[in-house]
Parts: sequence; structure tokens; C-alpha cells
Amino acid sequence: MGNPGTGKTGGLTSLVAAGYKLRILDLDNGLDSLKNYVLKECPDKIANIEYRTLRDKRKSSAIGPQIIGQPKAFIDTLKMLDRWKYDDIDLGPPAEWGPDCILVIDTLTFLSDAAWSFYDSINANPDKRSTFFEAQKGILAVLAQLNSDHFETNVILNSHIVFVDTDDGKTKGFPSTVGKAIASKVNAYFNTVALFETNAGGKRRIKTVPTRTIDLKNPKPFDMAEEYPIETGLADIFAVLRAQPAKVTPLKRKA
Repeated sequence: MGNPGTGKTGGLTSLVAAGYKLRILDLDNGLDSLKNYVLKECPDKIANIEYRTLRDKRKSSAIGPQIIGQPKAFIDTLKMLDRWKYDDIDLGPPAEWGPDCILVIDTLTFLSDAAWSFYDSINANPDKRSTFFEAQKGILAVLAQLNSDHFETNVILNSHIVFVDTDDGKTKGFPSTVGKAIASKVNAYFNTVALFETNAGGKRRIKTVPTRTIDLKNPKPFDMAEEYPIETGLADIFAVLRAQPAKVTPLKRKA
């Protein structure tokens, strides 16, 4: 999780440098930073990034921006999660890619917007609460698929942060998704939840321990550092969490 500009996308560079193959579902249309960092840090591995940008096209109208035609970004995402196939590309089912690949969804926030647009387009009920309900079910179904036992590929789900007032009177930060009702449920589908932030000195860091307002999850607290520099952080975290595939070289963490 992280606010816009904290490096969630650019931070993937360290995983490319370590030798992982990244396959990115780009809902944010924001991969420029990753491209530029990889071309600077490890240009010989730029071919290890495969991506597909999925966005619903919009146009201006008298009542505000409108989607052109039927919203397809959410349904196309579901198809790609079942089988990564489009144009002349066919990489098979993401669930079968194995440990040297990482499926990246960037971001849950915009995927949720796409889900709402799709279900709103097929909802004849003027009460928008039913749209929220169906879109929330759709997002939870995606998370359940990524969490299932048969999904044998690394997964990174990037998300912005939404702050919610909880029943005990506190304000907590959760992944931003369709409405606030299911925001607190998202982290239940993941064993590791990290926070991207920019500190007072302007340095971007990846935190692995909870803050006052955001609960994080760390399955190896005795082996994991409390925070990592963004330049190597994700590769460092992966090196702690799982055995490295033969083709992957863990990076040496910079001081």
C-alpha cells in the first residue's frame, strides 16, 4: 500500500534486477517510472517485463466524462487472470507460471473503479447500492482466486490507501477499493502487507511493521528488517520470504 508518488510501481525495479519475470496488469496507465528505472539500472533485463494496459476509454459530455461503449477493463482483467492471452501473445494461465514469475496488479484501486463501471453498466436498478454490492463481490472473488491453493505464482497487488473510521473510534488506513465496506477485508487475503511511504527527509522507504494508523503483516518478523530502501526493498523482502529460484540472484542490500 502507498499514497500516489511513494514508488509502488518504480520499486518493482529491484525484482527485475534480481532476475524475476514481471507480468503486469496495468490499470493505472503508469508504468513510465518502471521503464525508465529498469533502462537505467538493468537494461539487459527489460525484456523480462510483460504488461498489458487495461483501461476503459472515456469522453467528455454535457453531464461529465462518460465511458465509450461497454466497460471492458474489469472483464478483460478476469480473462487475463484465467489465461494471459491477447493479440499474438499467449503465456498460458498465470496460476501455472511458477516461482520465477510475479503477477503484478497495478493497482487494486483502479481495478475497483473498473469493476464498479462494469457492474453499473449492466445494472438496471436505479439504486446504486446494488452496483456497489456486485462490484464488491467481484473484487473479493478476484482476491479469492489469487489466494487459492492452485495459484502457484508470486503475486503483488499494489493499492492506494483509504482511511476508515472503525467501530472502536479509531481511524485506520486500508487498501482503497470499492467503497469502504470491504476495505478492511482485503489484507486478509495476503500474508504480507507492506507500506510505501516518503519520510521527512524525502527518502522513499518500504515499511514492514505496523504504524499508528496502518496495520501491516509480516510472516517472518525475526528475519525481516523493519524497513528497506526502495532501491532494493522488494527484492530484499522476496529474499527473506521464499527460497530463490535458480535463475534469480538476490540483491545485496545497500546500507
